[in-house]
Amino acid sequence: MFYSLKVLVLLTQGQLLKLPVKSQSSVHQWLSILHCALNMETVEMTSVSLKRPHSEDGVANADEIKRQKISEKPKTGNNSGQNIETVTEQPEKSLLEDAKNEIIPNEEGEEQEDEELEESDEDGDPESFADMMKHGLTESDVGITKFVSSHKGFSGILKERYSDFVVHEIAKDGHVSHLDDFSVPVDDEDPSEETFTVLSDEDKKRLEELQLFKNKETSVAIEVIEDSKEKRTIIHQAIKSLFPGLETKTEDRDGKKYIIAYHAAGKKALANPRKHSWPKSRGSYCHFVLYKENKDTMDAINVLSKFLRVKPNIFSYMGTKDKRAITVQEIAVLRITAQRLAHLNKCLMNFKLGNFSYKNHPLKLGELQGNHFTVVLRNITGTDDQIEQAMQSLREIGFINYYGMQRFGTTAVPTYQIGRAILQNNWNEVMDLILKPRPGAEKGYLVKCREEWAKTKDPAAALKKLPVKRCVEGQLLRGLSKYGMKNIISAFGIIPRNNRLMYIHSYQSYVWNNMVSKRIEDYGLKAIPGDLILKGGTAVHIEEDDVDNYTIHDVVMPLPGFDVIYPKHKIGEAYKEMLVADNLDINNMRHKIRDYSLSGAYRKIIIRPQNVNWEVVAYDDPKIPLFSTDLDKLEGKPLPVLPTDGKFRALKMEFSLPPSTYATMAIREVLKMDTSIKNQTQLNTTWLR
Repeated sequence: MFYSLKVLVLLTQGQLLKLPVKSQSSVHQWLSILHCALNMETVEMTSVSLKRPHSEDGVANADEIKRQKISEKPKTGNNSGQNIETVTEQPEKSLLEDAKNEIIPNEEGEEQEDEELEESDEDGDPESFADMMKHGLTESDVGITKFVSSHKGFSGILKERYSDFVVHEIAKDGHVSHLDDFSVPVDDEDPSEETFTVLSDEDKKRLEELQLFKNKETSVAIEVIEDSKEKRTIIHQAIKSLFPGLETKTEDRDGKKYIIAYHAAGKKALANPRKHSWPKSRGSYCHFVLYKENKDTMDAINVLSKFLRVKPNIFSYMGTKDKRAITVQEIAVLRITAQRLAHLNKCLMNFKLGNFSYKNHPLKLGELQGNHFTVVLRNITGTDDQIEQAMQSLREIGFINYYGMQRFGTTAVPTYQIGRAILQNNWNEVMDLILKPRPGAEKGYLVKCREEWAKTKDPAAALKKLPVKRCVEGQLLRGLSKYGMKNIISAFGIIPRNNRLMYIHSYQSYVWNNMVSKRIEDYGLKAIPGDLILKGGTAVHIEEDDVDNYTIHDVVMPLPGFDVIYPKHKIGEAYKEMLVADNLDINNMRHKIRDYSLSGAYRKIIIRPQNVNWEVVAYDDPKIPLFSTDLDKLEGKPLPVLPTDGKFRALKMEFSLPPSTYATMAIREVLKMDTSIKNQTQLNTTWLR
C-alpha cells in the first residue's frame, strides 16, 4: 500500500483498487471505510471440521462437580467418529460497496465506530480465536446431553454459504412473510420523484448536520436556482420529507429567493414526525417486508434509520432474526411513506424492501406464530436410510427444546455464571466476573483493560485502556467511576436493561437444560404421573389415573421462579438441589431489586416441527445455490441445472418452529452433533475471522 496525492492504491481480496484521494485526510477516510468493512463482515475462508471427541476433558469445572452431586452425568450417545464441517464463505457482495453504506449514526447522530470495533477481532489471528474458544463452552457444560432419536449420526456442512440458511417469519394469523412485490401503493399525497434529487449532496450534508444538531447554526439557507413556484414547492417537500424535524420558509435576500430550513420543535421533533404532514386518510404506519442478507435485525434498522435520517425507535418488529442467514420479516415504521422506503432499494446493499401497506398499528415484539426455516446441509455422508430415519424422527418425534449455545456466550466466563451471582446478590462477584482477566485470547485492548483493573482496581484507569466504551466492560467501568466502588448495583445499572436481564435469563436456561436432560435420562419419552402440563395457560400435575391421556409432547418444565410449580417426582427435588448447590433458595426467587426477581415460566420439553419436508440433491460446485430465494424469484434468476450424479450430496430441509426455539437444536438432532464453537475449534484451528 502507498500514498499518492491523487490516488490510493490497495491490494485487497486479490484485486487492485484505485481510490480517488484529494488530501491526506481523505486517505484516512478511505482506510477507515475499508477497515470498517473488513471488520464488519465475517470472512471465513477455510473449512472447520467438527467431530465428536473420542475422550472428554479430564478437568471438571466447579459447575460440573455441582451437577454430579445431583446426578451422575448422562452420556450423549455412541456417535464417536462422526463429524460436521462448518465452512463459511467470503461475503457475496463487495466489501468496498458495503463499506460505503455501513458507518451508521446512533440515536445521538454519532458514528458507531466503537460498536463496530466491539464486534471485530483486533488482530484477526485464527490461532488467537481458536485459543479463546478452547476456554469456551461445550454443550455438556450447559446441560445439553441427550438425543431423542435412535438413528446413527452423519456429517454435513452447515452454513457453507449464509444463503444456505433462510428464515421466513410466520405472523399470528399463519401468514408467512415473503418478498414478492416491489410496487408502491398509489397515493396522491406522495411527493414527486424529483423530491429525491432536487437537493445537492452539499445541501443534504448541511441539512443533516442541522437536523442532528451537529453544528451551532440555527438554520440553513438554500438558494433557489431557476426560481419558480413549482421548484420552491419541490424543495420545501424534499426538506420536510427527507429531514424530519425541520420546517421551511421562503425568504428574499438581495433579490434572490432562498428556502430557509430550521428547527421548529427542538430535539423531540426527531423522534416525533410532524403530525400535520401526514394525510388523515392514510394509516400512520407503513408496514413492509424486509429481506436481508448477512445482517442482524438491529443492524438493518440502524442502516435504514441512517438513510431515512430518523431515529431507530420509530421502527417496530415482531422478532429479531439471525445475522448469518437470509431472513424475511415484517417491519413497521411510523409516518415514513412507502415511496421513500422503496427509494432505498436503489442505494442499499444486502437489503430489499417490498410488499408495502399502510396500517393504523405498529408491530409488537413476540406477536408471531414462529419462523419457517429452509436449511441446506452440504456434503452429507449419511446413507439414504440414515437420512430417512433422521428426518422421519424429526417429523414424528421432534427434538429436545434445549436453549442453544448462543444463549450462554462464547468466552471463558459464561453468561449464566454472572446471572447466578446477580441472583445471589453477590455484586463483588458480578463485577469480578465481568472485569477480571480471563483465560483465552481476547482483543488486545480488553486484555490491557483487565490487567489494569486487576492491578489497580481503578475504574477510571481501566476505562482509559478501552477505545470501545460501549462494550459491557466499558459501561460497567463508567458506572463505577460515576457511582464509586461501594455502589456496584447502581454502576451495573448503567448497562442497558435487556443486557442485564440476559444474564439471569441465561442462568434460568442453564438450570432448565440440565433438568430436562435429567428428566429424559430418568424417565424417557413418556408422560408420567407428577409431570406438568398446561391447561388454559395454567400448569397442573398429571395424576396417576389421567396419565394415559397425555404424551411427552404435552409435558412442560419450569424455568425457576417465584410464580411456578415443580414436578412432583424426583426431578422437582433435583431443581431444589441444583439451586441449593448454587446458594439459592428455590422458595425465595424474589430479589431485593425488582428487575432481578424471577417469576419463572414453562417451556415444552419436546418440540415437534411443523411442515417438515426434505430432499437430497446432488451437485458439483459448492458455490452454487441449491434453491431459489424470494429475491431470485423476483429477479427471474433460474436455478443452475444440477447433475443427477454429482460429486457431492446435500440435504435440503424445511420446517417451521414456534418462537423461542432454536433451529440449531433441530439440526443437532438430525446430525447427532455438538453445536458448540469450542468443539469445532478444538479439532481445527484454522477458523478465520
